[in-house]
Formats: sequence, structure tokens, C-alpha cells
Amino acid sequence: MRFEGTSGYVATDDLKIAVNAAIALERPLLVKGEPGTGKTVLALEIAKALGAPLIEWHIKSTTKALQGLYEYDAVTRLRDSQLGDARVKDIRNYIKRGKLWEAFIADERPVLLIDEIDKADIEFPNDLLQELDRMEFFVYETGETIHARRRPIVVITSNNEKELPDAFLRRCFFHYIRFPDPETMRAIVEVHFPGIKHRLVAEALKLFYEIREVPGLKKKPSTSELLDWLKLLMVEDISAESLRERDPKRPSRSTADIRRSRVPPIADRRSIPPDLRRHTNKARRRRDRPAARADRRR
Repeated sequence: MRFEGTSGYVATDDLKIAVNAAIALERPLLVKGEPGTGKTVLALEIAKALGAPLIEWHIKSTTKALQGLYEYDAVTRLRDSQLGDARVKDIRNYIKRGKLWEAFIADERPVLLIDEIDKADIEFPNDLLQELDRMEFFVYETGETIHARRRPIVVITSNNEKELPDAFLRRCFFHYIRFPDPETMRAIVEVHFPGIKHRLVAEALKLFYEIREVPGLKKKPSTSELLDWLKLLMVEDISAESLRERDPKRPSRSTADIRRSRVPPIADRRSIPPDLRRHTNKARRRRDRPAARADRRR
């Protein structure tokens, strides 16, 4: 059982090694990287490549670890007891299985995706330590212990919004998905848009990586945004020459030009705030003072 990538997912060699190592060691694969680098899709492609069922657990800020195991619906049971429903005699009728429970009792070895674990509370990973390590948990309402029939392939993704506990990290096999270089990005584009014009891709990638290098950019464009942009370019039938021209009324600016443009010219006095203008005037007087002294000596 080895992962070698799929026809719809370009996996680098180091990513393949990480996935296969996690499978061999039977440890959860913790994947980090920029948003849009294919962390969530990785679990889907692993399941597709191995022919395994996929169980997805998408984490929110309000998600609790117990919800992944099971949930006991006491309110519904109380209402049914008031209505005289016969189901109240068996508490199992009011226990809803969570995603981990489903993965533990699956007939085939599944791929379990725990997506964006860093969105949850800081204690969330610690609450899953024993369950992921021993592959079992206890149901207090029924007094039974649920054991995993076979250890699932666990893929955990994180956008690195908050630090994860060391005890949790120690139990995972970690891999960071680096942002694709231009060569890998071309391969990704070719997978999603077979037969796309190479000149259009070349110009689009050149502009795309220039934008990512703009200083002070808070949110850099991701791979998914590049694919969406290319799709729009193809729908609108935009040529590579149009991308090269960019804005015909405006000359192309380099990164150095953009960096210099962030500093307002001294000549435009009205663009400088009053408090900074006073400092500018002081600096100018200090600069001109030696020349004035020289004139007086003459």
C-alpha cells in the first residue's frame, strides 16, 4: 500500500515519502502549508490512489473533541419519554456516532481527514491524544469500549493559525508542503487544464510570481487562486500578449519601483502629514546650516 500520486494531483517526491512513511509507521500525518496548497485535497487523493473510503471531519472554532467520538442526545430522549416512546429503554438509540467512531468500525481501512485542526480550541488536540494513539475510546453512557478494527490512515491539516501542543506533535508525522516552484506549478496547471496555451501559462506565471514578491503583501495569492484566474482568462479568451502589455496606459513597474513608490516624494508637501512635515523642515534646516555658515564667513 503505497502512495505515488494520481493523475489529478501533482505530488512532489518529498510529499510521497512523507505519506508513505506515515502509513508505514501508522502515525497521523500532520500537513501544514499556505492556504490553497492542496492539503485538504491530499487526503482525497490518497483515498483515491489506495482505493480506500474517505471519512472527512471538518473542524470549526466551536468543535469539541468528543463530537468526533460520539454525541448523546439527552434532550430528544427526555422528550420521547414524555411521549411514551418505547425507544427510551435503550440509550443506544440516542447516541450519534462521530467521525472517529465511523473510522474505527469501517469494514475497509479508511482515510480519516481531520481538516484545519488549528481552528479549534487549544485543548482540542490534547483531548484526542489517547484516542489517536491507542485507537480506542470509552462510551460512558453504555459502558463499552470501542476498539478500531484496523488503524485508519489519518491526515490532519493545519494552516498554522495557532501552535499545536508538543505532546500532540510528538505523536504525528509532520510534513510542510512548500509553495510550488514555477516548474511544479506548470505541471499542476497542465493537470487541471490539459492543452492550455504554453505562452499564456508562461506570462500568467511570470505575473503571478511577481505579485507574490510584492513587499508588504498581507495575503499572497495561492495555487487555487491562480487556477481560478487561468480559468477566467480561458473563458474570456485573453491572449498572452494582453498579459504582457498589462496596462497600455501605464508603464510596467518593477518590484524596486513599487518599493520606492511607498515613500511619498518630498516635493509633494501636501501629501506629508503635518507632524512629519515639521520633522522634514528640521532636517532641511540642519542640512542647510553648514552652507549658511560658509556664506557668512565669506
